[in-house]
Amino acid sequence: MSFSIGIVGLPNVGKSTLFQALTKKKVEASNYPFCTIDPNVGCVKVPDDRLEQLAKISNSEKIVPTMIEFVDIAGLVKGAHKGEGLGNKFLANIREVDAICHVVRTFENSDITHVANKIDPESDIETINLELIMADLATVGKRLDNLKKETKGNNDPDLNKKIQLLEKIKIALDNGQLTEGLGLTDEEKLLIRDLNLLTIKPVIYALNVAEKDINNPTLPLPKICQSQPDKCVSISAKTEADLADLSLPEAREYLNELGLIRSGLDQLIASAYKLLNLITYLTTGPAETRAWTVVKGAKSPQAAGEIHTDFEKGFIKADVIDWQDLVKAGSESAARDQGLIRLEGKEYVVQDGDVIHFKIG
Repeated sequence: MSFSIGIVGLPNVGKSTLFQALTKKKVEASNYPFCTIDPNVGCVKVPDDRLEQLAKISNSEKIVPTMIEFVDIAGLVKGAHKGEGLGNKFLANIREVDAICHVVRTFENSDITHVANKIDPESDIETINLELIMADLATVGKRLDNLKKETKGNNDPDLNKKIQLLEKIKIALDNGQLTEGLGLTDEEKLLIRDLNLLTIKPVIYALNVAEKDINNPTLPLPKICQSQPDKCVSISAKTEADLADLSLPEAREYLNELGLIRSGLDQLIASAYKLLNLITYLTTGPAETRAWTVVKGAKSPQAAGEIHTDFEKGFIKADVIDWQDLVKAGSESAARDQGLIRLEGKEYVVQDGDVIHFKIG
């Protein structure tokens, strides 16, 4: 399973600098709005310390981590839903991603112009949210009009159910609420999936802070970060850019000097996984040790399907062991002798950190 995160925000808040650091892919990043017109896409390996430990005991020839795709989307501005600043093009790019990373600048810098000529994270968040809301209001309103025309002489219960749902969403949007916050059921999300609403996408707020404020507990936070801290990550785009140019040992030393356990990238990916309700299971052997991503709650046949679609159809059983138990045992044969490997069937719900060997018919 691959997933993508769109990096959005107002112009000159550090989006492209962060993207460069995350992907080590150089993109244009100039001190003026709209310098990034087409979305830049880069894939990043998801850091996972478990892979090296498993590869060591399996003598694996290679390690294959899972990947996350970042899409650097050009800066939105007030009026984007009306086409301001090439807004329609940028909003269309946002529709294609699984989640949104909203970069918000929190620091003053006279050398970097802010499009609003002031540093106000709360206002920046409101501006972007309003553009997404206005775009979705137009989408929902148009669909409602069409559906109501269809109801004339038609008592289809599914049609009425969809109308009621869209009216509920419209009321929320009119009140400045994102669709994501409505707590829609899976059934309701399926009913409106074809609309591809912008405000239904999960959002991570990346607070681009000055390097000196990375560990500042007194730094004022936007309201959303105060009420939902799990959705916010403090990250210094400049620091991440510096780390990207260092070797792994140098990067670790630099992080220690800054008092950080892990980089902003690691924090961002961890938040993305949690936000998208994803977990990782692992496979290991002499050929390779690999990480696989599935949605939390996936059963073993679905997990097998991530390796190959035929595996889901032909699934019989699976050998499962927690990665830590396997590492402690030192080998698969030792783990089997100790009774640590268990046989699971089609109803087994895969857990994060499971090492699985599928039996396919």
